[in-house]
Amino acid sequence: QVQLVESGGGLVQPGGSLRLSCAASGFIFRISTISWYRQALGKQRELVATITGLGSTNYADSVKGRFTISRDNAKNTVSLQMNNLQPEDTAVYYCNTKVRYDRWGQGTQVTVSS
Repeated sequence: QVQLVESGGGLVQPGGSLRLSCAASGFIFRISTISWYRQALGKQRELVATITGLGSTNYADSVKGRFTISRDNAKNTVSLQMNNLQPEDTAVYYCNTKVRYDRWGQGTQVTVSS
């Protein structure tokens, strides 16, 4: 079955960095588009970054220049390197792909606070 497992979240001070990882299984990873979404408390889930099977990337305006999405097709993983984190980046971060319908991981909490 399709599985997405996020890891790497935590508490970081403003200006700090974190690297999230999404381990995928149960589908043809190398041709699949993978996205990172986030949901802050009381807000709607929003798209953060996307990477296609060919490696093309797209970012939300709010994270451009700070976040980098990448993939390792040999390991079936997608990473999100997050630099210069700000309190407004605090959210639960989810990995997503579409296999007949949207599939989600369980999420990983990122908290940016001094």
